[in-house]
Amino acid sequence: MSQDFDAIIIGAGMSGMYQLLRLRELGMKVRVFEAGSGVGGTWYWNRYPGARFDSESYSYGFSFSKELLQDWNWTEHFSPQPETLRYLDHVADRFDLRRDMQFNSRVASAHYRDASQDWIVTLADGSTHTARFVITAIGPLSAATLPNIEGRDSFAGQSFHTYYWPHEAVDFAGKRVAVIGTGATGIQTIQEVAKTAGTLTVFQRTPNWAAPLHNRPITDEEQAGIKASYPDIFRRCEETFSCFLHTADPRGTFEVTAEEREAFLEKLYGEPGFGIWVGLFRDMLTDPAANAIVSEFIARKIRSRVNDPAVAEKLIPTNHGFGTRRVPMETRYFEVYNQPNVTLVDIKATPIQCITSTGITTTDASFDFDIIIYATGFDALTGSFDRIDIRGEGGRVLKQDWSGGARTLMGMLVEGFPNLLMLLGPHTALGNIPRSIEYNVDWVTRLLAHMRQHDLTHVAARPEAVAEWMDHVMAIGEGLLSNQVDSWFTGVNRNVAGKETRVIARYSGSAPDYRAKCEEIAAGGYRAMVLQ
Repeated sequence: MSQDFDAIIIGAGMSGMYQLLRLRELGMKVRVFEAGSGVGGTWYWNRYPGARFDSESYSYGFSFSKELLQDWNWTEHFSPQPETLRYLDHVADRFDLRRDMQFNSRVASAHYRDASQDWIVTLADGSTHTARFVITAIGPLSAATLPNIEGRDSFAGQSFHTYYWPHEAVDFAGKRVAVIGTGATGIQTIQEVAKTAGTLTVFQRTPNWAAPLHNRPITDEEQAGIKASYPDIFRRCEETFSCFLHTADPRGTFEVTAEEREAFLEKLYGEPGFGIWVGLFRDMLTDPAANAIVSEFIARKIRSRVNDPAVAEKLIPTNHGFGTRRVPMETRYFEVYNQPNVTLVDIKATPIQCITSTGITTTDASFDFDIIIYATGFDALTGSFDRIDIRGEGGRVLKQDWSGGARTLMGMLVEGFPNLLMLLGPHTALGNIPRSIEYNVDWVTRLLAHMRQHDLTHVAARPEAVAEWMDHVMAIGEGLLSNQVDSWFTGVNRNVAGKETRVIARYSGSAPDYRAKCEEIAAGGYRAMVLQ
């Protein structure tokens, strides 16, 4: 039985764009289905004010083309969303990617057909398309979640989740604005909305640690230096734990004096980017006593930046240590709470009871708003898979298989779902995402090239290989403080039924170790998989 395509890619973000380019090189007939009206994925959807990189721009872009690297100029050290989307549009134009893409095409289901050993993909409009392979490029943070609050749909003003931000500009001038949530997107949104809103009321359930981004424009001299240094920049990214330009200091927290520790933390706090998180002493994310040192350091910084001591204490986390969740990077975020137009509401102390047609009611007060912004995050890692009806051999349902936590092989294959390949699936090394994307895409491409070379059309993960991989994933997660707290790192989202308890939802080891394991599987002739 012939198929419409050799491969269907779900998603036209950075993963889908690069995978399309690589499969074209193999001579495969490919179609990309994208729910949005353009390319960009994360950077297409997240148009909220303040959205930007938290890793350096020049470490984030695609590295596969020297010409692309030389002809694109990043204007800031940490690029804002509009510029990033322009960059990805430029990539799509340069490589003529759109001719193999179909936009406004949300995938509703993907079912494996045992008899023909291929996939039938159904779109939301009911149309169907067949392919030998399905490749998911749907992102780890793309299934937005709204809070389960009574009356949420009754609000008569403007309301939106940060992920589904309107394409047209939103005017906050003189408006009464509410933001629910103080995670990474909330922090970026709050610090921008506060500049013009008549009043801004922030509803915080769980405070998050955050540190200064120290962003600034890139000078012409710096631009020339960056372009000359790209081989070194990407080599550095390959070597570090999380593919950032920063990596842990080899010293232990208690191997230096208290004065040296303080000076080291001050240095990191004053530098741009993630050094204050991933560049800490090597034991600060594993040893509770060491973590307490950096947590208290950041707490002192928050107290020094917020005028009202009571508000400052509300902004300091007490249920997790610094760096045990992904650290939001901010620009004068804490100073926002010194403004007379900004109010912080602690909804653990005074929970939200309901949303009304005019605003929000807590156990303590009622508030009227013109705009409500939901910065309430994502059903991370597996949520984007759960929202597609994916069925494998014998009709087995992926969402059911993963109900107690995902099980994968390298985060790229799933037992019982042949010819389904995942980019940035659960248990892949994340960190600086595009570096992970390029590796995953290149690995999948090499697998498919091997199959084409040997006239093979069927790939399936062996159960024993999945079990071995999951044992490895569990082992490397032991001892990490981040796996002992509730966050999207551990698959917790209390707005999603069944995701209230922690699982090992990600690959907790280093990116170099992850790549070494994947290379070992490839070098062994792909014996971890059944190839036919």
